Amino acid sequence: MRVLLVAPPGAGKGTQGALIATHFDIPHIATGDLLRDHVARNSELGRSVREHLSRGELVPDGIVLDMVRAAFIEAKADGGGYVLDGMPRNLAQARELYEIGRGLEMTANVALHLKANDEELIRRLLTRAVLQGRSDDTEPVIRRRLTLYHEVTHPIVDWYASRGILVSVDAVRPVEQVARQVLTALEAMRPLVQHVPEHARRSVDLTGLGAAFGRS
Repeated sequence: MRVLLVAPPGAGKGTQGALIATHFDIPHIATGDLLRDHVARNSELGRSVREHLSRGELVPDGIVLDMVRAAFIEAKADGGGYVLDGMPRNLAQARELYEIGRGLEMTANVALHLKANDEELIRRLLTRAVLQGRSDDTEPVIRRRLTLYHEVTHPIVDWYASRGILVSVDAVRPVEQVARQVLTALEAMRPLVQHVPEHARRSVDLTGLGAAFGRS
C-alpha cells in the first residue's frame, strides 16, 4: 500500500500514520523526521536545511521534495509501500509530489483524509499544549493554524477526490476506533488498487459509518 495523509493539526495524522506503517510493514515517511535526520547526519540536504533555518527561513519545497524522492527510492527498493505524513501542504506540492511518484512508479494508492471539526481540534491541541508545556500554542495561534489549513491545504482534498483515490474517515473518535476503520478500509482496498486504474475509481467517504466501528 502507498498511502498519503491529509489532515488538519490535531487530527491524529502522526499516530494513524505510524499504526498504518506497522500494520502493513511499510516505511512511515514523516517529513519532519526526514529533515531532522538529514541535519543530524550532516548530509548535503541536511546542510542546506541548517543554512535556511539559521537564517530564520522556511525550508524550501524543493529541498523537502528531494528528501521525499530519496525516501521513495529507498521505499521502492524495500518493497514499494509507504505512508507519507507531513506533505503535501498545498496544491502545488501535491502536483510536484505526483510527478515524482509518476517518475518512480510510486504514486499514492490512497489519500487518507482524517476529518474533524475545528472545535474538537482546538480542544485537543490546547490539551496537548498543557501536557507538553507548549506555551506558544494558545487558542488564537491554533485558530490561525486551522484557518491556514482550510485556505491552503484543504483544497487538495478535492484534487485527490477528482483522481479517485480519496478515502475520508471521521477522526473525532478514540484512536483505536479510527485505526480500526482505517485499517479495515485499506485492507479491503489492497487487492484492488494495483488492478483498478485511477480514472476508474471513485472517492470513498466513510465518515457516516462511525457507529460500525465504535462512536464516542
